[in-house]
Amino acid sequence: MKIGITCYPTYGGSGALATELGLELARRGHEVHFITYAMPFRLREYIEGVYFHEVDTTGHYPLFEHYPYSLALASKQHDVALREGLDVLHVHYAIPHATTAFLAREMLAPRRRLPVITTLHGTDITLVGQEASFYAITKFSIERSDRVTAVSQYLKDETVRTFGCSNCHISVIPNFVNPVEYRPEAGRGPDGLAPEGHKVVTHISNFREVKRVRDVVRVFARIRRAMPATLVMIGDGPERADAEREAQELKVETDVRFLGRLGNVATLLRASDLFVLPSQSESFGLAALEAMACGVPVVGSRAGGLPEVVDDGVSGILEPAGSVEAMGRRAVDLLRDEVLYQAMRDAAIRRAETFSAARVVPMYEALYAEAVR
Repeated sequence: MKIGITCYPTYGGSGALATELGLELARRGHEVHFITYAMPFRLREYIEGVYFHEVDTTGHYPLFEHYPYSLALASKQHDVALREGLDVLHVHYAIPHATTAFLAREMLAPRRRLPVITTLHGTDITLVGQEASFYAITKFSIERSDRVTAVSQYLKDETVRTFGCSNCHISVIPNFVNPVEYRPEAGRGPDGLAPEGHKVVTHISNFREVKRVRDVVRVFARIRRAMPATLVMIGDGPERADAEREAQELKVETDVRFLGRLGNVATLLRASDLFVLPSQSESFGLAALEAMACGVPVVGSRAGGLPEVVDDGVSGILEPAGSVEAMGRRAVDLLRDEVLYQAMRDAAIRRAETFSAARVVPMYEALYAEAVR
């Protein structure tokens, strides 16, 4: 099957999932065409059957003060679908991708049919879609998609609650992890990551407000008071400066490492002892799942779809968002108790196996086949 994929190529869960899905589909013999304005950050090397089509974002017409990317994307989706003979167009994140896919499909309609699959990832529904200026177009675009998926039951329920979506049937297909890349492994990882004897605490995100990155530092400060530890912060975004200031104010800056955006994080996760994700809300928590697959227990928020991934007290620790003291206290207790830690580590690995690519990707293949029929 020839599959077009449009996603945001930047650091974040939706782009990561879309890219990993494309790679897995190519490994399973499909032909995958990424259509977006930049190379997705997880497309690190040549993979047979994977192609990238760049959308031109440079406007030349003087009346366009802001270049209409959505129209350029719709035109590119139409051109690639026609030239490459795409069987299906799978878009990730409702706005503007579901809208542009609708336009591309309508432009193709006189000549051929192009089913559109829209996958909802979170803030496209809980934040962007609820803005008054985007509400109607978001609802329209979801309802006009041939198939709609959500990455968690929480997100499906939130979409139905917010938009009604009387004309769409939403399937829950969770995020997945590649167990070949994300796996437990003995050893301390890259040289110089942390001093000998330090517990390694890790956080990965796009450092937006919803991720509560200052809470990451606050939780770590409580761990650091109890034992030698290093915090590894992976990613970047608008809240990074606040997190850096928080580390200075709590006097733990010498034990906090900001590594910026990295495409390959599996090696660093395998070297970690704990993963902290205290978000205000998570539609799923892909970074948490990848950590669990590497045998790293998660300390996170009991919010959104994260409880569908992490079983509190079994495969990780969940507390209400903002409960820094409780997260820090339970993290310290866990790291001090070798028996409890090993049990939680083993449970995290087993839980992650239920979200393996081998189990989840066939759900998308079945959905594509259904849409094409």
